[in-house]
Amino acid sequence: MAGWNADTAAGPLGAGTVTLVEGSSFCISLPNGDIHSEHPHGLFVQDTRILSRWSLTINGQPLEPLATETKAPYRALFAGRVTRSDGYADSPLIVERLREVSSGIQEEVTVRNYSPEPAECLISLKIEADFADLFEVKEARIQRRWDETRQPYGDTLSIRAVWHDISKGMVVRAPGADITPEYLNYNVAIPPHGHWSTVLTVVPSIELANPAHPFVHPQGDGLSPQDRRRQEWVAKIPMLRMGNRSIERTLRRSYDDLGALRIEDPNHPDRVVVAAGAPWFMTLFGRDSLWASQMALPVDPSLALGTLQTLADLQGTVVDPMSEEEPGKILHEVRFDVSSGLALGGKSAYYGSVDATPLFVDVLGAVSRWGFAKDTIAALLPHADRALKWIRDYGDKDRDGFVEYERLNPRGLINQGWKDSWDGINFADGRLAEPPIALCEVQAYVYAAYLARAWMAYDAGDAALADELTDRAAQLKKRFNEQFWIPERGYYAIALDGRKRQVDACASNMGHCLWLGLIDEDKVPQVAERLMSPEMFSGWGVRTLASDMGAYNPASYHNGSVWPHDNAIIVAGLLRYGFVAEAQLISTALLEAAEYSDGRLPELFCGFSRDQFAAPVPYPTACSPQAWAATTPIHLVTSLMRYDAHVSRGGLWMDPVLPESYGDLHITNAPMAGGRITIDIAKSVPSVQGLPEGMVFHRGHRPWFTELVEQASRRRKA
Repeated sequence: MAGWNADTAAGPLGAGTVTLVEGSSFCISLPNGDIHSEHPHGLFVQDTRILSRWSLTINGQPLEPLATETKAPYRALFAGRVTRSDGYADSPLIVERLREVSSGIQEEVTVRNYSPEPAECLISLKIEADFADLFEVKEARIQRRWDETRQPYGDTLSIRAVWHDISKGMVVRAPGADITPEYLNYNVAIPPHGHWSTVLTVVPSIELANPAHPFVHPQGDGLSPQDRRRQEWVAKIPMLRMGNRSIERTLRRSYDDLGALRIEDPNHPDRVVVAAGAPWFMTLFGRDSLWASQMALPVDPSLALGTLQTLADLQGTVVDPMSEEEPGKILHEVRFDVSSGLALGGKSAYYGSVDATPLFVDVLGAVSRWGFAKDTIAALLPHADRALKWIRDYGDKDRDGFVEYERLNPRGLINQGWKDSWDGINFADGRLAEPPIALCEVQAYVYAAYLARAWMAYDAGDAALADELTDRAAQLKKRFNEQFWIPERGYYAIALDGRKRQVDACASNMGHCLWLGLIDEDKVPQVAERLMSPEMFSGWGVRTLASDMGAYNPASYHNGSVWPHDNAIIVAGLLRYGFVAEAQLISTALLEAAEYSDGRLPELFCGFSRDQFAAPVPYPTACSPQAWAATTPIHLVTSLMRYDAHVSRGGLWMDPVLPESYGDLHITNAPMAGGRITIDIAKSVPSVQGLPEGMVFHRGHRPWFTELVEQASRRRKA
């Protein structure tokens, strides 16, 4: 996951932890609904914990959790009971807490009395707000002490805090409560077989301004703004039915999570981008947001466009070693409100990513195929060209033809590819690779960037630029296959180290090279065989590192775990070269794994063999929901549909190889060339209805940029 550094990792959130998310806000609590400051819990709004304790007691007793049901990504119902002090097992008092998250929380608390006798209850909520930065909470090193004031007034409790010249605040509204600086108290008598209920809200506040009211239902339809936003999202995305109801549920969960992970660019509210994942990465990330939005293209192409536009606005312009910014570079992550300098590089934006910049060009190439206005794409081309200039001038500082990374300051990430834990890149014997490091998949992203931009140049009539980039791509492919291939082992090195030695661990990264066409075709069968070997394929997915490598650890972050998005890319690579059975096996394994977590794939899970454990073993600090995990089921199914478009060429392509166990597939409202189409696949036979004028359905695969560029080059030379 972007932003991860194992030196400063947060501890586990705790068994049964419940995470609710809406845009850039999220709430983490115990299964009974309580928030405790000694854990990495809280209500976080724009990277600040505005609520660090929210614990409910009745007659001094905490709630015993009974059940939690997530109604929507931002809403959950907690059920608990009040433990008895008289030794009896059953309690007549049941508590329901219906919580909704937005730029704050709203919670309806209901206490039901199932006794034939009235119940005298002291209902108390303890409240704390430490206004800690997300990084302080994540890394369990909260050091600042705010100058805090608490002011009860009427049915509200206002908490304000100052640290140096920074001021923050929050307001709790509690109608009918007896409010003290630390507690909300209700003394109530609940009649026999009756109930008592109240609604509480917590919102951030700003000096001299009234706090926002994110839970008001202005249209009187019973829908909160979050419900309405979700309703609008559901109306614009495809609706699907599938013979396999379990997979259908997983896909619907993916749609829901993707909808909840959308955040707006504060400077351009019309742009929607994809946050990386909850709980710790609810912000824009270069790599994660690009990958997730690209995988979601068949669902909503505008997410990728918004992500590109926002990243383009934040593209590097100067050389700054602390933030690792360089001209043309695409950022790694941006934070909303990091006032303590705990973010990587000590600033709100950090650029320590070697792969976000070529991926920016790759995704622009993909977006250009989905039918946006020519001037919209043209406005992004100068940013793509600046990204290519970064690849040449800064990405390849030693001019050996490969893009490498080495952090520019001691606070930056040691490793700057997608496996960015400190020990994520190692040799077969377990030794760590020394920088500068040239990752195999980064060369594939660069190769794809050259070809994507070359095709767009050919398409616009700029033959000189197209020819130059085509030549660069060909040279890179030749050098890569000469220097990264390990013939005696039948796989590609994960990287070259600072001394240009092959970092010879067998890792999943080469699967990315497979999808993007960087691998020589004569080597593809050996790569496929190695990826599907018992050392790599756990039964639930392809491991990040083979089990016969020195650094292998099935419960590590990057050295033997299984990452769903990584597997989705591998599946696409296998399908590109006709390894259908292998792609089906991985896809089915992952979709079966999702059944063990209510249809939601986590960021990663442990790499234990399926023969050893009959269920996937959770990784303790995995993000869930997480963007590229949420888009993985979408990418798996669309890959197996072999579904893609190139609107400027007037084509939609599909050639499905869905396993028989998936059943028939019916999709309506799928976006295509400014219109909406209906897709049916019955016994692997596809049909399409409602194609916009000028679009033609082709049975087969959409021509790769490698093929298009080769055809254009041949035509020019003919």
